[in-house]
Amino acid sequence: NTLKDASGNNSIATSFVAQGSAKAWINHKQGGGSSTRDSLNIGSVTDNGNGDYTLNFSSAMGNSNFACQCTSSGDHNNYGYLVAVGPTVSSVDNEFTATTSSFRAGTGFASATNSSKSSADAHQIFNAVHGDLA
Repeated sequence: NTLKDASGNNSIATSFVAQGSAKAWINHKQGGGSSTRDSLNIGSVTDNGNGDYTLNFSSAMGNSNFACQCTSSGDHNNYGYLVAVGPTVSSVDNEFTATTSSFRAGTGFASATNSSKSSADAHQIFNAVHGDLA
């Protein structure tokens, strides 16, 4: 029930390792030939439009209260960074939409010189999901 290092020291419970491991992750890109570079427990990606996507799990989560980490960079038409946002960037109050079988998220471009923002496809998107599988 525990793991130890090669010297037989520094044990840790296997339940701790299982709970702390990502249950799903993906490295993908949107737009202009959207593709998945590599993934774990992601069955498919649905393109909902510019800067808006849904990740569908191969194996369901135990509930919809899992934690998602999303990062992205680079888009097809602008300089700068993209940030993970809710399904659209029309409002800063948008939230990620999650169910036990999928979650919807998106990316957007924020101007470095003014307060404008817009949805934008990203060249690199990295998502990780932590929680319990069903």
